[in-house]
Amino acid sequence: MNHEDPVLLHTEGRIRHITLNRPRALNALNHTMVLRMAEALDAAERDDSVAAVLLTGAGERGLCAGGDIRAIRDDALAGGGTALDFWRDEYRLNARIARFSKPYVAIMDGIVMGGGVGVSAHGSIRIVTERSRIAMPETGIGFVPDVGGTYLLGRAPGELGTHLALTGAAVGAADALLCGLAGHFVPSRELPGLTAALELCTTPSDIATTVRRYAGAAPGGELAAQRGWIDSCYSAGTVEEIVERLGDCGESAAKETAATILAKSPTALKVTLEAVRRARRLDRLEAALDQEFRVSSTAFTRPDLVEGVRAQIVDKDRNPRWSPAALTEVTDADVETFFASLGDGELGLDTPAAP
Repeated sequence: MNHEDPVLLHTEGRIRHITLNRPRALNALNHTMVLRMAEALDAAERDDSVAAVLLTGAGERGLCAGGDIRAIRDDALAGGGTALDFWRDEYRLNARIARFSKPYVAIMDGIVMGGGVGVSAHGSIRIVTERSRIAMPETGIGFVPDVGGTYLLGRAPGELGTHLALTGAAVGAADALLCGLAGHFVPSRELPGLTAALELCTTPSDIATTVRRYAGAAPGGELAAQRGWIDSCYSAGTVEEIVERLGDCGESAAKETAATILAKSPTALKVTLEAVRRARRLDRLEAALDQEFRVSSTAFTRPDLVEGVRAQIVDKDRNPRWSPAALTEVTDADVETFFASLGDGELGLDTPAAP
């Protein structure tokens, strides 16, 4: 095993370990990592000696901070298309994880954002700890939740998913469980013991029983107590009306949330609201991923993604100059272009198989 590899693979007992190994970049995903993960899953599924896969992240800070958005920005500035190739394979991996035939155990310890959610929250066993901070922060960089995020957030209780999608807010363990982004809470101090116990398991039922044995109640979250104003405000038909309701509802947290939303890309906000609501009506993750690929492909050609990454990651001045700059300048027709067919360029995950 080469410890310089961006994805480390090894087997202990009947558990195939997949470790994301770019700790200095908080294990941000690049194309090589996506392809290596897909190959590892194919090999694990064929190997009868492998009972389950266990995904972790190297380092102490988290599982994965998302995709390598610097590289995506560079590609956009150069007029390239490698980002589209990356997303195509990444979204296929997300679907692959959701349909993996053996237990897929994801340890969502520490920071789990964007693409990190995509390689963990679609798994069959998703474990959070008291250190978990989970988010889909795309609107802050002029982008839209992807990697199946609109599908997951669209199925959160009430309007909690809409709230997380528009604000990009990070949630802890209890709120991740409430929103369906994770399935079990295990204290971080118990992870070594859990890992060792999993390595002694031989069947899927053993694995499920072992996880339940280590799991417990998560420390209290915040969203359950905020459901009233969140559901009321975010049920509005437009982003403008959501912001207005947040400002008028009398809750200080809601007013702060309105200010948070207004700092995001107006185009990304409107497309995100539409994407989550459309995803809510879809019955398969693959259909949502197809939709997200259309949206991502269009966002790649628009100025806000390049500008958002510049402001947040490159120059770090936190002062993006969005174009258009106001919600009222983004029309319904503008939003609709993000959902238009790509023709021969479609991802095609939800295409019916030939008879």
